[in-house]
Order: sequence, then C-alpha cells, then structure tokens
Amino acid sequence: MSASKSLKLVLVTGAAGNIGKYFAEHANKQKYKLRLMVHSIHEPEKVDPLKPFGEIIKGDLDKTETLEKACKDIHTIVHLAGDPDPSGTWDSLKKSNIDGLYNIFLAAKKAGVKRMVYASSIHAISGYPNDVQAKTNEPPNPGDLYGVTKCFGEALCRYMGEKEGVPSIAVRIGAFQEHTSAQNKDSLNMMDAWLSQRDCVQLLERCIDAPEDLKFAIVHGLSRNTFNRMEIESTRQLLGYDPQDNFFEESEIFKKLSMTDELAEHSVEDDRQKSGLRDKSPEDKKKDKKK
Repeated sequence: MSASKSLKLVLVTGAAGNIGKYFAEHANKQKYKLRLMVHSIHEPEKVDPLKPFGEIIKGDLDKTETLEKACKDIHTIVHLAGDPDPSGTWDSLKKSNIDGLYNIFLAAKKAGVKRMVYASSIHAISGYPNDVQAKTNEPPNPGDLYGVTKCFGEALCRYMGEKEGVPSIAVRIGAFQEHTSAQNKDSLNMMDAWLSQRDCVQLLERCIDAPEDLKFAIVHGLSRNTFNRMEIESTRQLLGYDPQDNFFEESEIFKKLSMTDELAEHSVEDDRQKSGLRDKSPEDKKKDKKK
C-alpha cells in the first residue's frame, strides 16, 4: 500500500475560518490527507492560503449534492462550518447550525464516513453560573440561542453515533486565540476559557484518532489554564489529550503577581502572629527584659 493510500482522508468544513485555516496548516500531514471545504472558491484572499495544505472543494450546507461530493471516500469529517455568532438571528443559526448539520450528517452516512468530529461550543454550558465548572457528564445549559443550536448538535451527534452508525465526538470549543492574545490586558475575560491554537490542533487530531468503538462522546476544548470554566480531566482520560498552554503563564499581568512576596515569616517573638508554640507570651517576655 502506498503512503498516500494509508493516510486518513479528512474533510474539514469551514476551512476558511480561523480554526479551519490553522488546522489545515498544522495538522499532521504524515497521518492525514485533507479535503478543505469552503463556501466560495471565488474569494482568493481566503482560498489561496489554503491551497498548499489540501484539496479545495466548494460546499454548501443547504445543498446536499455538494455535501455528498465533498464526503466521497472520506474517513473523518471535522465539521467547523456554521454560524459562529452568539448574537446571530434564529433564522441564520437554524439554517447553518441545525439544518446544515443535519444535511452533512445525511451525506456522511450515505458516504460511509467513519467519524464525525463536531465543533460544539462552550456556549452549550454558558448558562451555568460563573462559579460552576461544567462537566461533560452533566446536562448542557446554554446561555443564548447560539448555545441552543450547539446543544442540538450534541444531541444529533449522539443519535447519529449510537443509532445511525456515524460515530461522533462533540468538542465544546472555548476561546480559540493565538498566544499573543493572552498578553493583552483586555483579554482577561477569557482567562478561564482559553484554547490555544496548538492545543486545539492536538485535540482535533486526538478526536480523529479516537478508538473505533467509541460511538459518541462530548469533550471539552480548553488549554490547561489554572482555572477552567469546563473541566478537562475527562477529555484527558478519554482521548489522551495533553494540553501544553496555560493562559495564566502567558499573561503578563499574572506573571507579575506573586502570592508569597508579602507573606511574613512566622515568629513566636512577633506579637502580630496569632499562632505558634510559645513558652511565654510576647508581653511576658518584654516584662522579663525590664527586670
């Protein structure tokens, strides 16, 4: 068997988007051959940068014939296409994130695709209070209609994986941003939701290479931040995910913070200390010195 035939053929939808572009460039070319689906092939500023990394194909989520063509001979779909706007209108969200997802699942089943890796979102759990860390085995709790469509996507993934023979993994992706964003003082709002670019690529590759008998799973896409809005231990255990980056280690603000600089050393001689073994109180020792 030739090397090219041994590669997994992976369809990346939404390949011209932020995650799609980075994944196309940095995915392991020794393991995967990429087919990159874009909405329009007549936007050279978006399409030309992708050409070195895979086959470019036009596909529309509302045109099943284009999806069937895109899915031909595909092993795994990394489905990143859709409306990414948390404040999007219901009509737009429904068309792309519900109807469009259903359409590509139908095409995937018809083509015999072995795995769907679905880009869900942290918005699927954003309805939980900020002091609650979401877990993969707990009910979703969307905080907006965008999150509602992602919850639908997760449910459809389970149905298609367990009932229709298209094993699926839903990845709740956090704030996908480059390293320099963590150094921006205005980016502190994503300190518990950051997903670095290289950690995202690693996680998607782990999903592509998941055990064949895994029919359905929800995993959390965050880096190893000191504090995380979603737990990632279950994702580590299930897929062997090993995130490398931590927002708190990249941020100049947090680098300058020290929790120990102002700590006083313990001393039984110091009357400011309220604990410790003392043979006499500091007041008694002062009296002894005066005698």
